[in-house]
Parts: sequence; C-alpha cells; structure tokens
Amino acid sequence: MPERTIEFGTFGARGIKGSEAVARQLDALAGFIATPITQKRGLMARLHYLTRTEHARTTARDAGLTVTDRTLKAWLDGRRNPSRRNLDRIDAAYRTVRRHNVARYLLGRLNARGRGTRVEIHPLNQSQVSRPHQRVVEYRTLNVRRWDSIIAAWAVGDEQGLDDAWIDQIEDLGSQWGQYEYVTNVGFAA
Repeated sequence: MPERTIEFGTFGARGIKGSEAVARQLDALAGFIATPITQKRGLMARLHYLTRTEHARTTARDAGLTVTDRTLKAWLDGRRNPSRRNLDRIDAAYRTVRRHNVARYLLGRLNARGRGTRVEIHPLNQSQVSRPHQRVVEYRTLNVRRWDSIIAAWAVGDEQGLDDAWIDQIEDLGSQWGQYEYVTNVGFAA
C-alpha cells in the first residue's frame, strides 16, 4: 500500500497536489468576480457583496474585514480608497464569504442525491524525469459520491483538511492511489 509522497519532484516530476487542483476547480465553479480588486468596478462589486445585508456584514467581519462602518461608507461613496493591506483583506473576506454562500449549493449538485460526480484526474507531468525513473501513470476517472468533507474544508479554507478529504476519496483507486496524490489537473462539473 503506498504512503504519502514525501519528496515530490526529486527526479523532476511536475504537478500540484490533487487537493489544490480540486480547490481551484471549486473556486472556478463558485463564480468569483472576474474584475480585479485594483479596479474601481471590482472593488465596488466586492464591497456591495460584503455589505448588502446585515448577515453579509457579520460574515465579512468574521472573515477578517474589521473596519468601522464609517470607513466602509467612505469606501462605498468613493471619498476614500482602501490601502493595499485593506484591499487584500477585502478580497480575502469576499472569497471566504462567497465560498461560504455557495458551499451548500455545490454540495447538493456534486453529491447529486447519492449518485456523485465523475472526476477526471490528469496525471503528473514526467517530461523532465529521466527515462529510468519514469513510471506509467494513466489518465483516470473516479466517481466521487461523498463531497461533504471536501466542500466543508474548502469553504473554510482548511488546506490540510481538504488534502486529507481528497486522499480519502482517491484511495478508492486501489493500490495506485499514491500515483495520483500529485496531478496536473482535476476536472469535474456541477
């Protein structure tokens, strides 16, 4: 039975952790605001999303946006501009709140009433690995039926929890699961 990879890339293989690829795909499905926060339109869209209801304001404060209501109003009115640090806080709070808001919807879509979702796993890139050290790693598909722990870890930004939840799912590949801990891409739709 394979264990977790300790020194990935020692022989030149390239890729990312499978859990990171899953988080990227979930972020794409969440539909974040495309306009950068450095542009006025992107900033205003994020601020309106974070301040449109009292619940949104509370969630934004819990996510790390701890500025006064007066400062928020000045930003919304365009009388003041946030500093670089506050722009980062606004963007982080927006992503956290958006993840929290769409997590339940994504969970329902991905679980599909127990049928699950087909996931495509694209293997790591071995083009820089010398021939004797290369191994045969195929493109695989897997039907993931239990997304609860993956979505829960993604929604709160728990990278280690997401990694553990992803490893629990790919263990269904049998004795080859260790070959798919690092990948080039993981694809699925909701």
